[in-house]
Amino acid sequence: MKKRENSGLYQLVLHLPGKLRIEVGGLGTFDFPAGFYVYTGSAKRGLSSRIHRHRSKVKKRFWHIDYLLAKAEIHEVRLFKNSGLSECDLARRVACKVEANVIAPGFGASDCRCQSHLVFFRSRQEL
Repeated sequence: MKKRENSGLYQLVLHLPGKLRIEVGGLGTFDFPAGFYVYTGSAKRGLSSRIHRHRSKVKKRFWHIDYLLAKAEIHEVRLFKNSGLSECDLARRVACKVEANVIAPGFGASDCRCQSHLVFFRSRQEL
């Protein structure tokens, strides 16, 4: 039961104040416009530790999101425990919004067939 309580899906709502070119590890280099981003992730265990790691500015860059978090600020963390959704289902729900744009294909989606687990919105209102 303990494992289940500290597992689940999450979304990070990020703000990037200005346009930046960022190299995202082996995925490539992308031009990230100023605006808001929603990143969808999951943790089978250690959800609270994962969120704490994402909030930390000093860390080894391991995941795609680490490269963007070095420049962007976390505005909100959304937790989805026992939602019945998969990480991909949740990412697709955000990506299907009319205002959503994919800036970095493959971002956070190395182990699935999703276009991306990171979606861009020009303004907070579009979220």
